[in-house]
Amino acid sequence: MDAPLKWLNWAKQIQGIAQTGLAYTKDVYDKERYEQLRALSLEIMEQYTDVESSKLVELFAGESGYATPKVDIRGVVIQDGRVLLVREKGDGEWSLPGGWADLLLSPSEIAVKEIREESGFEAKVLRLLAVMDNQKHNPPAPYHVYKMFIHCEITGGRAQEGVETSGVRFFGENELPQLSRSRNTEEQVKLMFDLLKNPERVPVID
Repeated sequence: MDAPLKWLNWAKQIQGIAQTGLAYTKDVYDKERYEQLRALSLEIMEQYTDVESSKLVELFAGESGYATPKVDIRGVVIQDGRVLLVREKGDGEWSLPGGWADLLLSPSEIAVKEIREESGFEAKVLRLLAVMDNQKHNPPAPYHVYKMFIHCEITGGRAQEGVETSGVRFFGENELPQLSRSRNTEEQVKLMFDLLKNPERVPVID
């Protein structure tokens, strides 16, 4: 691990210990200690990032229960050799349609929902392409995420911007725009092209 990123993993580990401890402890003094650990993890994150404190609490230390990675679902539509991407209003960069997994919805249902809401297209799910750990493949983030890439096929609808998107386009493998790398990297998108060119390949899990 690169030395400059050790602090990030330490902060996430401290946060995970605190969250799990708060979920199971019955002792009032232990609870106080775990709250102190959580506050320490936030202090570390505030010191080394430019993310505002309230956002850190929401994303990094606002959960309860046993600490587990978040789940991000990405719908992969490749049509006539071109991949469907949407421009994110948040950073002005492009990504595969997708977002956080919602309670009470399956991964397939989320992929279809995100494609509809972010691009205007109706779709059906074909197969799982990859499950990837953001710590290995994406820029450093204050939370640990498993990213699920699901192959989908358009069944209807039309290109239409959504609440969180300001553009909908198809791009060839060698003409990709500036990507929102926390959501998906160029390497990940090109891997999707390769997986669909070679359907005998099993899903990538890394």
